[in-house]
Amino acid sequence: MPFRAPTTDFRFILDHVVGFADVAATDRYADATPETVDAILEELGKLMEGVVAPLNRGGDVQGAVLENGVVRSSPGFAEAFHALGDGGWLGLSASPEHGGMGLPQTMTVMFNDMMAASCMSLGLNPLLTQGQIEALEHHASDEIKAMYIPKLVTGEWTGTMNLTEPQAGSDVGALKSKAEPNGDGSYAISGQKIYITWGDHDFGGNVCHLVLARLPDAVAGVKGISLFMVPKFLPNADGSLGEANSLKVVSLEHKMGIHGSPTCVMQYDGAKGWLVGAPHKGMAAMFTMMNNARLNVGVQGVGVAEAAYQHALAYAKDRQQMGPIIQHADVRRMLLTMKAETFASRAIAMACGTAIDMATATGEPEWNARAALLTPIAKAFGSEAGMRVAEHGVQIFGGMGFIEETGAAQYSRDVRITAIYEGTNGIQAMDLVGRKMMDGGEAAFRLLDEIEAVAEAARGSLPDLAAPVWEASESLREAVEWLVSQSNMAERFAGSVPFLMAFARVLGAHYHLKAAMAEGGEGARSKLARFYIGRLLPEHAAFLEHARAGADDLYAFTLEDFPA
Repeated sequence: MPFRAPTTDFRFILDHVVGFADVAATDRYADATPETVDAILEELGKLMEGVVAPLNRGGDVQGAVLENGVVRSSPGFAEAFHALGDGGWLGLSASPEHGGMGLPQTMTVMFNDMMAASCMSLGLNPLLTQGQIEALEHHASDEIKAMYIPKLVTGEWTGTMNLTEPQAGSDVGALKSKAEPNGDGSYAISGQKIYITWGDHDFGGNVCHLVLARLPDAVAGVKGISLFMVPKFLPNADGSLGEANSLKVVSLEHKMGIHGSPTCVMQYDGAKGWLVGAPHKGMAAMFTMMNNARLNVGVQGVGVAEAAYQHALAYAKDRQQMGPIIQHADVRRMLLTMKAETFASRAIAMACGTAIDMATATGEPEWNARAALLTPIAKAFGSEAGMRVAEHGVQIFGGMGFIEETGAAQYSRDVRITAIYEGTNGIQAMDLVGRKMMDGGEAAFRLLDEIEAVAEAARGSLPDLAAPVWEASESLREAVEWLVSQSNMAERFAGSVPFLMAFARVLGAHYHLKAAMAEGGEGARSKLARFYIGRLLPEHAAFLEHARAGADDLYAFTLEDFPA
């Protein structure tokens, strides 16, 4: 079955679930009218269906390769990427000052959702380029902005982020790459970086690397890290490409999935770079890009879930085993789980995008706090939903799902990375219960107040849905109260992942309830809400029990006990 862009779902969620009208009502985003949004979704849908999606299978079978120091991309990738750039889609949310459309981040969320559903491997390139644009807009000098952002917006140049080193993964403070002043305002960057997504390609133009490194006077740890722009080709004053920089791709990683996305080991040997942001403040600048990427990695999970669901649904309607297998109860259970999880995770991601947009447009701290709270949930739950949905897809295909030619396995292989990169889901959960709860749970409580207000409003018309959502919200509120009372962070961290999953379950139920309310309790979305709230929401109780179990039993198990 050919991929179909879920534009109807996007429009429904914008109108009835996440309050996008409030974004469009701000001065900052007044151009995001319903007509504009509809036109963009329609055109993007056509591009994804007709140009990008047909490349997905080929990119898996014939992935990127390194030949004589040159990365060769999968057939058709370059042409599709240029189509994205020519359409201005890479700069949906970039500032008009530098050639972008200046539209809300929520629009970019929908773009990345469709990109991941169509071809996740190719979609990683614009995802990173978008993040780099945002980081440069916030932290770079005017000169760097003027030189780089317009070309990133058009797709002439592409962007990467370079954090990880062989000895420094999640512990970024252990990185050893060096930056020596050249005396002319530039720096000589030396070191090796690994896991660099789209570190090189044959699309033409420049590859612009944001690289973390240490200045000579840097202190140890994360406080001694600076950020540098290090291009593949040194640009001339007029923006044309000059001589090659002193960097190279050492090798490409052989991966479980996303074969079409080159994952590079990069070597910098005195490569020329320019400081982005203040000295020794590189992590603050890079976190702008990372937070953008974290949300959109969760969105990748949502997109793959959409594609896996469409693929499995078509097969279930066609496959005959005592009639079409879609008539079997367990197949229906899996299909409805896939559809319900996709809606919930998509709504959470779009709610996070909306919060970012409201924070940008209003400057209100409450919206900043909402966006910060939702980012780790959107990343972790979106990726978890993607993995679960893709696995269900393989199961629906049965033995044929284990056969690569059907394409079902690719979704499972591709989406698996989303729970790992841009901060593992465990790190997202620790961030949620740690940094994001340092306000004493205020942002969480405000969100829970909204959930309960909606549930109260629905009690009269939809009591079977409203009551369990309200009760689940109260249980989550009690868990937040317990969590913020724990001064020992080990107690919080021990149950952080199940706590995040419980929070996501309740949020998903909230958004499903809003969908049912918008339909008046009748129709397919209301039926799906009943499935989610009746069958999936109860999982939150077990998650919360786990979350409150504490750390004692984890650390009672000694190192000597593990081999046994």
